[in-house]
Amino acid sequence: MAEELGLRERKKRDTMWRIYRTALDLFAERGFDKVSVQEIADASDVSKMTVFNYFGSKEDLVFHPMEEHFRDAARAVRDRLPGESAVDAVRRQFLEMAEARDASIGLHSEPIFLKVRKVVSETSALMERAFLASRRGTREMADLLAEETGDPMLAMVAAVSLTAARNALVEEHYRRLAAGESPEAIAADAVERARHAFGLVENGLKGYAVKA
Repeated sequence: MAEELGLRERKKRDTMWRIYRTALDLFAERGFDKVSVQEIADASDVSKMTVFNYFGSKEDLVFHPMEEHFRDAARAVRDRLPGESAVDAVRRQFLEMAEARDASIGLHSEPIFLKVRKVVSETSALMERAFLASRRGTREMADLLAEETGDPMLAMVAAVSLTAARNALVEEHYRRLAAGESPEAIAADAVERARHAFGLVENGLKGYAVKA
């Protein structure tokens, strides 16, 4: 029974990824707005209903595997260690992800992740959704810091600053990937880049929100 369940789950996972990759290929080739869900279903050899069983909307066909990553920095702040500042926590998490060649920060050679960036950057509705998801992540971090420090205004300043530094690093990774550099080459100087980027934030936030 367990073996049968495992096979069923693998088939479901494979179907989901087939639909996802097919959708991204079509979006990258023809544009997000010019591809229908029915066309994605036909190209994936599934029904339209099956597509919606795996992905709640057409936009989810782009964002489903990545949207949670907009909350990564907030999670780093929430889970930081005693004695660790907010900036130290976000920097540490980023460097751990760089070491792991995490695709969400642009350190994976799989072409599909560049396709996601291309499709999003060329589609205003997807850009808006990405902006709103990023803003929710920043707000979550600000709320966490405000609860600890009692100062919502400074908490928002800190959250925006940390998000901006992290986003700039990720953008640089994707820029270099698109230029043909390997993830290994980009990761080789990730520590130095992160030191400079978060150092700019730290100079203004030094000693802020050190967890008791």
